[in-house]
Amino acid sequence: MKKIFISTMVVSLIWASGCKKLEPQLYGTLNASTFPKTVADFTSYVIQAYEPFQAKWSYQDGIALQPTWFSAQYGQIMEFDYGTDEMNTFTGWGGIFTQFSEADYTPLISLPDNNNDHFEKTRFISRLTQIIQDINNSTIDQADKTELIAEVRMSRAWNMYYMLQLYGPVPVILDPAQLGTSAEQNMTRPKRSDYIADIVSDLNFAADNLPLTPSTYGRFNKALALTVLMRTYMNEKDFTDAVPVGQKILTLGYSLVTDYSSLFKTATEQNSETMWAAICQAGSDGKNVSAGFNPYDFYTYPGDYVGQEVQYPWGYAGNAPFAATWAFYDSFDANDKRRNLLVASYVNRSGVTVNKNNGLTGPVIAKYPDNDGPLGSYQANDLPQARLGDVMLMLAEALNQVNGPTAEAIGYVNQVRAAHGGLGPVPASATVDKNTFDLWILKEQGWDLYFEGDRKMELIRHGQYTQALQSVGKTPTNYLEPISNYNLAAGKGTLTQTPGY
Repeated sequence: MKKIFISTMVVSLIWASGCKKLEPQLYGTLNASTFPKTVADFTSYVIQAYEPFQAKWSYQDGIALQPTWFSAQYGQIMEFDYGTDEMNTFTGWGGIFTQFSEADYTPLISLPDNNNDHFEKTRFISRLTQIIQDINNSTIDQADKTELIAEVRMSRAWNMYYMLQLYGPVPVILDPAQLGTSAEQNMTRPKRSDYIADIVSDLNFAADNLPLTPSTYGRFNKALALTVLMRTYMNEKDFTDAVPVGQKILTLGYSLVTDYSSLFKTATEQNSETMWAAICQAGSDGKNVSAGFNPYDFYTYPGDYVGQEVQYPWGYAGNAPFAATWAFYDSFDANDKRRNLLVASYVNRSGVTVNKNNGLTGPVIAKYPDNDGPLGSYQANDLPQARLGDVMLMLAEALNQVNGPTAEAIGYVNQVRAAHGGLGPVPASATVDKNTFDLWILKEQGWDLYFEGDRKMELIRHGQYTQALQSVGKTPTNYLEPISNYNLAAGKGTLTQTPGY
């Protein structure tokens, strides 16, 4: 049998807080005549489905390095939060930092090659389709097949979901019979309805067949699949179908934490609210052959900000690459505990107090405290990607869109406000009608979910993208990103540019 060369990974089981952690590592080449064969083989084989969902700079894809969805550069924060009303424009480094913070994605047309381009994940989708076929063709037990395929379909759907938010529907191969045929040269975009249906199909399969609590921390689970399914419905404004998904998630046994800051601390990253998080390890350098890592304090702390472990961050005095806008900070209730993770004043290493009136360009985003790992190192705080607070606010939004500001919808918002913000109920003036309450829910989503990689989708869904960006001095054009000339050329006339470019 011929050799197949597939970049894969093996599981390194690391005990932390009494629970095994999933740690993907590059493995090498595979010989289909000897590997994979057993359930253990296929369990390792399937871990490559997690490559784009690691907290690393990149992952190896053939000869190229591709950014992960949770990379500090080109990842979800930069893609979906940076160019919004919540985060400042940053001109200090120029290039993508200025462009993305200004919500200007036009320069991506001229990317010189396939690096740092999420569109390349269309090929990764083909790899996932092949893995599914390999599992189906194996001789392992059907129950094992089903659960492993559910993991791969979760990855496939989540990649497709994120690419939809960047480019609109993209050409992907989901039928294994088309692999290795002329179909791979046809880069025609599918209909949006068909593309959405494929995402929904994969997520429903994943939700039906993934365990609620995997034996290995970090593997995909039922709640994650349902959360991404709900986000898919929400962003398509299919609120009717979103409601039962959200209600189902509420039955899975999760509960809101009453200390909001605990969601983002290493010691309490495994908690009653977080349903899935990208794994980070203390002291890791985030390279593709290393464990996941959290480098965000180096981007969010100004250059003269003295942290605990991060002593010399990468920004300038009073100015960090990632900083909140003062308008966003001022939008909080002064008593909202969620605002405590935005630092409006600090004493720099020269003993000078830095604030809005003394050189601080925007509040410091201190959502991930630097309180673990070696001095000066990257941190180990896991990055939550699905948590109950988000689901409850989406459910309130969906219920409001379907039936107006019902007591149930208002109740979900009030629960989040009380648990996370220490605040009383939503003001009565904010629930007088559907539109008024919808705008209030958008505010609550901003206050609860800032710097978690979902703001752009929220603004678009609520119809507030242009207004919100203009309110902080940004000039929005196209919220989608263009296909690079490199990939257009590879499409040989069958691939069309993103509308608006």
